Amino acid sequence: MSNTGKVAELVTGLMGPVALELARAEEQLPGPRAMPGGSRFELKWDGFRVGAVCRGGEVRLWSRNGKDFTGKFPDIQVALAEQVGTECVLDGELVVWTGERMDFDALQARMVNTAATVRRRLVREQPAALVVFDVLAVGSVDVRPMRWTARRARLESLAKTWRPPLQLSPVTADVDEAREWLAAFKSSGVEGLVVKGASTRYQPGRRDWVKWKTRDTVDVIVGAVTGSLRAPEVLVVGRYRGKVLEVVGRTVLLKDEQAAVIGKLLRPAGSRHPWPDEIATHWGKGSKTPLIKVQPRVVVEVTADAALQAGHYRHPLRLVRHRTDVGPDDVETLPSE
Repeated sequence: MSNTGKVAELVTGLMGPVALELARAEEQLPGPRAMPGGSRFELKWDGFRVGAVCRGGEVRLWSRNGKDFTGKFPDIQVALAEQVGTECVLDGELVVWTGERMDFDALQARMVNTAATVRRRLVREQPAALVVFDVLAVGSVDVRPMRWTARRARLESLAKTWRPPLQLSPVTADVDEAREWLAAFKSSGVEGLVVKGASTRYQPGRRDWVKWKTRDTVDVIVGAVTGSLRAPEVLVVGRYRGKVLEVVGRTVLLKDEQAAVIGKLLRPAGSRHPWPDEIATHWGKGSKTPLIKVQPRVVVEVTADAALQAGHYRHPLRLVRHRTDVGPDDVETLPSE
């Protein structure tokens, strides 16, 4: 890499950790002219967001929370060092593919295994890829104040000679084409679309981008609730794996009318219910919330996005309705381990 002396001028906010721009969730997909300068549509990848700092012959990978991911993804570090010929700061998503689908479980395994021998094996067996969708600096120039169109032109120039595991995220101004992409890649685990304004600047920490997720309706079994039996606040739902009912997700807060309908159907569970007495307020972290376990007889239809981990939904579900025509035995089961 060249321009080592000049890049020192960059300094503020771009030496790492790198503050990244964020996206706000919206229920409706913005139209072609909804964003400043016109909408630009990209696929939303199911992985870990990173800022990649390529400077002075070295590469560092930083999570959006400021954690150093470099040591966990040496394959990406090497690829960037070998293929990016200009000092720069990139914004992208780390993903792992298993066959034709993104595998969040495999990506997570890359994160939690720290033993050197295990890490080397995972790099061979579960290689990562980096999908890049923005650039924050090129050489000694901070390009964040530039319009998206100017940054994209610089990014495309940088990416001309890239090869896997580096990939430039495709983009289109045609909303119909974006929907076609989404339909084509849905089976790969693509969660939805990210929409940006063609004339917008890069705003670290702000949620000026829009993320819109596709949601499918699925049937699940109510196994517990928070709140009270007659006025549940959140449904904790499951599916059977063999004869064992596993937690697969939880809903957002119910509306009053939804709680009233579901509350009339619930019956307290006996002592043999397999679920814990408490559950994390947020998946995997936070304080504990008491669970009121119920007899697993009520089936509900919910909407869910494509983000799965071992068959469990990583993001909150939305209640659609109670399925009066479906029983627990009719609900799709989890595959045997």
